[in-house]
Amino acid sequence: MDRRLFLQSTAAASVLGVAHPVFAADAVKVAVMIPQSGPAGLFGPSAKACAELAAETINARGGLLGQKIELLFGDAGLAPAEASQAALKLWKGSGAAAVIGMHDSAVRGALVGLFKGQVPYFYTPVYEGGECAKGTYVNGETPQQQLQPVIPWIAAERKPKKWYLIGNDYIWGRNTNAAAKGYIEKTGAQVVGDEYLPFTVDNFDASLARIRDSGADAVLVSLVGGASVGFNKAFASFGLADKALRLGTLIEENTLAGIGLANAKNLYSSAGYFANIATPAAQAFAAAYGKRFGPQAPALNGLAESTYEGFLMLEAVARKAGALSVAKMDAACEGASYSGPRGAVTMKARHVEQDVYVADVADKGFRVVKTFSHVSSGQTCKA
Repeated sequence: MDRRLFLQSTAAASVLGVAHPVFAADAVKVAVMIPQSGPAGLFGPSAKACAELAAETINARGGLLGQKIELLFGDAGLAPAEASQAALKLWKGSGAAAVIGMHDSAVRGALVGLFKGQVPYFYTPVYEGGECAKGTYVNGETPQQQLQPVIPWIAAERKPKKWYLIGNDYIWGRNTNAAAKGYIEKTGAQVVGDEYLPFTVDNFDASLARIRDSGADAVLVSLVGGASVGFNKAFASFGLADKALRLGTLIEENTLAGIGLANAKNLYSSAGYFANIATPAAQAFAAAYGKRFGPQAPALNGLAESTYEGFLMLEAVARKAGALSVAKMDAACEGASYSGPRGAVTMKARHVEQDVYVADVADKGFRVVKTFSHVSSGQTCKA
């Protein structure tokens, strides 16, 4: 082990209070597919930092099945076919024994088709649900987790009567809104609008006029990245922030920074992680991140942190299986668990049961106002 890695992993060990380990001779290579270009490239630096911290943390307590983790990074911000080629080079060319993926669903579909259950693949971000491929394990929040407990809570707290749903025109936005309709109707409220916009949209005037004219007093925002920033800023400038609450399921710290606190009145976000969760585990993680990467570190956010969670689940399933083979990991994944920054996480039906947090926006950013413990993913994949 070179001196730099030794010092880094020793620092991680000191944070966790564990002794520095002795590894087996060979390292185990883990491919990390994160967006390093394209619209989601904003999340690349923080996701890379979280992957590095995860590897150092696991290495500090003995490694993955006794072997030091060696990271290989690939760009998942490319088109699906190109991202697949990048993953293929890391898998077949460089010998990656497992893959961690934090990227969009189109790339996930391409990688599932590429891997064909031959290499364990841990998919970590918020997503629409329904992925049951052999050798694929999902840590990300589903619409059922982010909305099923949250919409009734908002109904009780704020009593909205009319919801307007707006999302990007792809599988995540559409599936999120489809799930939301049922939860909204069960509260006695009405869905008065449902529309989908291309990722390239940069003018929201027509949509905002429809929202205003619908009389909606609540808006579910299933927009991504720049579209979410543009919409939410325009929403406030249209004078709608005083008239309707907003609930987002992909509004994290980077997106909120783009929106601006002044434009975030009556804005709620539902997620499995926020950077300021006030639990000992979350605070220890944030402190370790800050110590490792310094004051200029990329801002922590839920998407990047999900990369860290993917490594924790890889470690948990591998430990339970005693190997990195898909056959053994598929057989062992049910019930695999760990305790991490998000709290206690347990794999069920190749997805995870985890805590879900609701935050509003105060003068310093997100403020967690409600926690739902051990929320099921709502998925039924058979291990």
